[in-house]
Amino acid sequence: MAALNEAAGLGPRLGALVIDWVLCLLIAGLYATPAEKAWPAPLLLVLANTFFLGLFGQTPGMRLFRVRCVSYADGGVIGLARGLLRAALLGLLVPAIILNSEGRGLHDRAAGSMVVSAPRSPAP
Repeated sequence: MAALNEAAGLGPRLGALVIDWVLCLLIAGLYATPAEKAWPAPLLLVLANTFFLGLFGQTPGMRLFRVRCVSYADGGVIGLARGLLRAALLGLLVPAIILNSEGRGLHDRAAGSMVVSAPRSPAP
């Protein structure tokens, strides 16, 4: 898979995560402020990543930064189970910053996924 798709750079990956985190903070803020309850935003981030990556291969932040999370084996979507594993490990942050030579974090290797640059969609 690595030969077919180029791994996304750290900048777009981090930018996408920041966008997704801000969205989760805004939505969780409807329930409670982070000062009152700290758990809604991280839980929402894990659930959103599980849903969007598992079924579509992109979170809203990833779409904005033109990156996708694909199955390392075949380039398809990773499914909900592997999406949940990846999201839970991403919530720990440490696996995400330990990258190998292919640009895959520990969370990607555990889930059998890879974040790649997404092609631009053709203009209508």
